[in-house]
Amino acid sequence: MAKAYEELELQDDFMFGVIMRDPKYCKPFLETILGIKIRKLEYPESQKTIDLSAGAKGVRLDVYVEDEKNTVFDMEMQVHIKRNLAKRMRYYQGMIDLNILEKGGDYNELKKSYVIFICTFDPYGQGRHLYSFEYLCDQDPSLTFGDETVKIILNTKGTMDDVSPEMKRLLEYIDGQTASDEFTRELDDAVQSARRNEKWRLEYMTLQQEYREKYNEGLEVGKAEGKIEGRMEGKLEGKIEILYCEFKLTISEIAQKLELSEEYVQGVVKHLT
Repeated sequence: MAKAYEELELQDDFMFGVIMRDPKYCKPFLETILGIKIRKLEYPESQKTIDLSAGAKGVRLDVYVEDEKNTVFDMEMQVHIKRNLAKRMRYYQGMIDLNILEKGGDYNELKKSYVIFICTFDPYGQGRHLYSFEYLCDQDPSLTFGDETVKIILNTKGTMDDVSPEMKRLLEYIDGQTASDEFTRELDDAVQSARRNEKWRLEYMTLQQEYREKYNEGLEVGKAEGKIEGRMEGKLEGKIEILYCEFKLTISEIAQKLELSEEYVQGVVKHLT
């Protein structure tokens, strides 16, 4: 069951997306994570959705920003342990690249990109706060692949002394601990303020309603498919009747679906009309 809007924390993807819409918070957040200085951030689209085709699985990005050097940053909250985290990151990276190319760009114009997953669990069980990955040559690890893609996984449950004190305090705050420095207190104030924002409350409620509708639609489709499969376990003529009378498939479509000749299907259909 979804949280009430008043209970949302920074680790909840909706609240994270809302707070990071403001460069006042997003810029120092990225600078703390990456240990770099960013002069300016641009927001191509707020909480960008990438859906390349009707048959593709859409990707709704929590935070998608670019800096003055045309470097792309995608940050995603991960609060539930998921299988295939690496392949999920690969999918996000691929969708981001394809989205850039769909606008008419050449592959040489692909931007340097960071896909950053902020996890409230340790996906590798090593106690690290930070796991970063780039392609290296197996034969010579000093040789980088050079595709300018970086995958970073942050672990709020880290135990090692492997990141800066500022970053450790930030991850601890995301994990639910009390704000303990100036930046995390600013983030906490922003969360409290966002909880009082009626516009964002309505946006959250609308989004949750859309999720519920899609979930219910999925249940109905599942029930219908189960019913159809059950009914179609009978004789061949019964299957043709269901497909022709209820699903309005053509003779050709039925023949192809059931791997029959069109003449046979036509003969069965004649007795139904």
